[in-house]
Amino acid sequence: MTRESGMIYALCFVLFMVGLYCVVVKKNLVKIVLGLAIMEYAVNLFLILIGYRKDGIAPIIDGATDAKTFAAASVDPLPQALVLTSIVIGLGVLTLMVALCIRLYERYGTFDITQIRRLRG
Repeated sequence: MTRESGMIYALCFVLFMVGLYCVVVKKNLVKIVLGLAIMEYAVNLFLILIGYRKDGIAPIIDGATDAKTFAAASVDPLPQALVLTSIVIGLGVLTLMVALCIRLYERYGTFDITQIRRLRG
């Protein structure tokens, strides 16, 4: 692992910690949802970084390519496919969380979770 790649992993971790801070500390439901979205993006970025190879080629085999050199030079397509699926699922979950925030705001008139707990009845 080079110094640049270690720095990228560290920045990915910092992005995840920013999202975790929003989820744990903030009282506003919208900020909590944004924190969860930031955490999801950090995990997706980390998975893409795992499959990255410097000067890698696209994982498409043609008839003239040698299998050994192709395997050594191509990027790993599995993390890309997993992240694509994760993005689609994350978008559905984000939509559900926003819909729940809207319904809670319609019912209680606030996004503050401490006031929502107090107004429970």
